[in-house]
Amino acid sequence: MAESFDGDWLSLREGFDAESRSMELAEALLEHLDEVARPRFLDLGAGTGSLTRWLGHVPQRPHAWVLADADAELMSRAFDTMMEAAHEWGWRATWPQKKALLLHSPQGAWRIEGILTDLARAPEGLPLDRVDAVTCSALCDLVSERWVEALAAALARHRLPFYAALNVSGRERFMPPHPDDAWVARGFGRDQRRVKGFGGPALGVEAPAALARAFARHGYEVLTAPTDWRIPRQAGAMARELALGHAEAAMRHETREAARIEAWAETRATQAEAGRLSVRVPHRDVLCLPPA
Repeated sequence: MAESFDGDWLSLREGFDAESRSMELAEALLEHLDEVARPRFLDLGAGTGSLTRWLGHVPQRPHAWVLADADAELMSRAFDTMMEAAHEWGWRATWPQKKALLLHSPQGAWRIEGILTDLARAPEGLPLDRVDAVTCSALCDLVSERWVEALAAALARHRLPFYAALNVSGRERFMPPHPDDAWVARGFGRDQRRVKGFGGPALGVEAPAALARAFARHGYEVLTAPTDWRIPRQAGAMARELALGHAEAAMRHETREAARIEAWAETRATQAEAGRLSVRVPHRDVLCLPPA
């Protein structure tokens, strides 16, 4: 079973994800689907539905989503959050026959359903024959190269585009500098590449290049865009969570430097709470379009 994530963390990061994703690539995906009257999207590792709430505004016409995740609690939270968002946007939300959630926007309804599936087994268990595009966000740096190659082959057979948002692409930078930043970065980098349930070592910062290679072999056009997180000093809660998460990951691999990393984490948490810590996390969005 692949790793799951805490719903509160996904909620905390949602606004930063939305600010960072590439609208240019999202619009290129919808341009590719321009002749599809009611596009259907399959979102892998959907979590609480963050990508759907962001990308769903782009089509400007009725469309449908299948949210795929292994975590039933996150799936339930996704639908609750969708209904809350619809209320905030001034839309109606209905559950016709309890089969799917409908969000009634002025441009047409969003139809949203969910499937519980272990993505480690992908493409097995995915309804690729009844969607027009496959998406994901913050997923592909967790998977293995073998997983990406199998997914690319399956999507090529169905001639489906693939939009992978927010793949980590470089070393994080915490400001102001700290003398032990390198120790934490080294341990965190090792943790990014550990096996995370997807059939081999995780790709980590190699994800954008691995995606490009795998889909290009099937004749896809590959477009990319930098989509770095820029966490300002004012976003203390986010900066603190990033620092503590980095320290926790680093200590799994730098056990001899545990005291050093703990001291780094305490300093960074204090800085974040005082509004003195900013963070930049390199990401890259990747859009793979099948040949005409």
